[in-house]
Amino acid sequence: MEIKRGRGYVYALQYHIVWCVKYRHQILIGNVEERLKQMILQIAKDNQFEIIELETDKDHVHMLISCSPQHYIPNMIKALKGNTARFLFKEMPGLKKKLWGGHLWNPSYFINTVGDTNEEQIKAYIQSQKTSTKK
Repeated sequence: MEIKRGRGYVYALQYHIVWCVKYRHQILIGNVEERLKQMILQIAKDNQFEIIELETDKDHVHMLISCSPQHYIPNMIKALKGNTARFLFKEMPGLKKKLWGGHLWNPSYFINTVGDTNEEQIKAYIQSQKTSTKK
C-alpha cells in the first residue's frame, strides 16, 4: 500500500466498495458495462480519488479505491451511483424499461477498509504503547 502525503498529514487509505443493481437485474453487460466503467473512472478523476481495481458482474460493481482523509465516503458513493445512473439512463433509455421505469442502483452498499495490518496487530501495538518506557 502506497503511503501518500497531504498538508500536515500522511495517509494510506483504501476501501473495498460494492453495490448492486436494483432487484439484482443482470444488465451490466456489453456496452452498459463498458460505459459504466468509463464513467466511474472519470468520476474518480474529477473527484480526486484513485480507482485501484474495478470490476463488474452482471448485477453488481466491485471497486478498490484509494482516497485522502478529506474524502467523505457517503458523498463519494452518492456521486458514483447518482451520476452513473443519470448518465446511463440518458445515454441508454432502454435501461429504464428493463428496470420498470425505476432506479438503477439498490440504495445500499457494502464498504470495508483495507490495510497492511490486521486487527490483532493493531490491538497489540496500541496495548504495547502503555507498557513501553518513555522518557
